[in-house]
Amino acid sequence: VFIGGGTPNLVPADLLMNIFQELPIIPNAEFTVECNPDLVDPQQLETYVAAGVNRISLGVQSMAPHVLASLGRDHNPDNIYAAVDAVREAGITSLNLDLIYGANGESIQDWTNSVESALLLYPEHLSTYALTVEPGTPLADDANRHPKDDDQADKYLIADALITAAGLTNYEISNWARPGKQCQHNSLYWSQGEYLGLGAAAHSHLDQRRFWNIRTPERFITAVTEGSSVEAGAEKLDPEAWALEGRQLAIRTETGVPERFVPNEVQHLTEPADVEGKLKLTVEGRLLANEVSIRLR
Repeated sequence: VFIGGGTPNLVPADLLMNIFQELPIIPNAEFTVECNPDLVDPQQLETYVAAGVNRISLGVQSMAPHVLASLGRDHNPDNIYAAVDAVREAGITSLNLDLIYGANGESIQDWTNSVESALLLYPEHLSTYALTVEPGTPLADDANRHPKDDDQADKYLIADALITAAGLTNYEISNWARPGKQCQHNSLYWSQGEYLGLGAAAHSHLDQRRFWNIRTPERFITAVTEGSSVEAGAEKLDPEAWALEGRQLAIRTETGVPERFVPNEVQHLTEPADVEGKLKLTVEGRLLANEVSIRLR
């Protein structure tokens, strides 16, 4: 179970508990809630743990105050430290920290400090994402604030070196974990597993069919109230396209793909995976993952 997208810990804990009680959760299942650091409180975490939550994902983004301001975040490093302390005191033993690199005004040293500071919190899982420019956002309208490709590449390589040295293994381009702490929820995406998304804008994948819900909460609520379908669209790939998509997802992971599907012109960006006969991306190859992906056979 993954409660995320938006800021779920804005919702009062008792209301979330009503949802949790309706979920048929199998024993030892991964149960994650995403949280903003400045909105974490001990009582809320107690409710989560009582409901079966065993993993928290904190949207840290950066440990530099001026970078957090550039990203429009309301929290500060003190909030982050307090949130991590609260998570540990609640008895939660699986913690992910999300970081973002490439924000306007973020230097190489800022980023290095953020990664090092995050690692000192000893998370079981760490995700780093390149800042992307979404159409229609204030960032999209200001070209001077757009991230630079070379800067983002340098920061990715720094992150990989530091995180790997700290004992976490890269198992997907943007994700590192300690042994046995890989995110089961995200791994479903990369292995074409099935999942059911609930709520506005949620995406689902069942029986090789992908479908997604109405995006805006207001329209979603209206549809539910009226007893109408909340499905906004769907697609189902033919077997050949499905198989190719599977390889394009797998090349992003430590699992890799069979060597026969990787053209010679991009094999220099790969290395042997753990499974004999398969290739995975090198660190440098991860920087060009999209280029490799579109060339897979």
